[in-house]
Amino acid sequence: MKRLLLLVLPVLVVIVGCSDTSGSDTPTIVVTTNILGDITSNIVGDQAEVLVLMPPNSDPHSFEISASEAARVQSADLMVVNGLGLEEGVANTIDAARSEGIPIVEAGPAANPIPYTTGQSSGAADPHIWTDPERMRSVVALIRDAIDTNIDGVNVDAAAAEYDSKLTELDRTMTQRFSVIPPGHRTLVTNHHVFGYLADRYDFEVIGAVIPSGTTLASPSASDLSDLAGAVRDAGVRTIFVDSSQPDRLAQVMASEAGMDIDVVKLFTESLGDETSGAATYLEMMAFNSAAITAGLN
Repeated sequence: MKRLLLLVLPVLVVIVGCSDTSGSDTPTIVVTTNILGDITSNIVGDQAEVLVLMPPNSDPHSFEISASEAARVQSADLMVVNGLGLEEGVANTIDAARSEGIPIVEAGPAANPIPYTTGQSSGAADPHIWTDPERMRSVVALIRDAIDTNIDGVNVDAAAAEYDSKLTELDRTMTQRFSVIPPGHRTLVTNHHVFGYLADRYDFEVIGAVIPSGTTLASPSASDLSDLAGAVRDAGVRTIFVDSSQPDRLAQVMASEAGMDIDVVKLFTESLGDETSGAATYLEMMAFNSAAITAGLN
């Protein structure tokens, strides 16, 4: 049986027997990241079960699927993934699901992806599409169409249209918010290259990243940190941004080496936060980040 490809450990056979006995006719949509999971849940409502693999405060590059989650994936009616190499620890599960014939929709390629322009990932497609809400409108349409095509009895057209309008409003709010940042201050330094789409959409310049790569699994060398400290010093950067789910030790070291008074501000760049974070949904996350960036650079 092809679906046994997902069950890489014998113990999973037991878990399958315990996890899929509800007999419910409710379709299941499995989503890898919590950002796409929140958007999918908003579109689907209670018409389907949405199983999100990555919990709040996850690093999508390093997250690995559990045995019970792997068992759930094999019975999905549809799988929504970010793609473009983001889910490095879940790649085998996605490939196995694809080989099983489970419909898979990839958000990244639908969002007019752009390549990294600097660092170790230069030239590769950047998977961090969600930092541009305008591009996420294409993702909403993609998920809507995938549900219409693959899941009978579920109609999400009205909900998708409503969410699309919220993305348009979010883009308008962020544009207005960022407009108060003077041209000479529109510089971004992050813990890794995550804001390429945001910079492209709202006219920021990415000076560099503490980890000079598109993945958090890479490591900076001493010369990388020294080079970035010099670039930060030359540009007069006063605030750098790190992800809330990552340690900020390297950023603090680089800021110290720059020899300037630099604030290290935490954002939610790769994952939603918990319910008390102020970034528990995609819309909240983008509002939180845009307010923090504006305050940090203005």
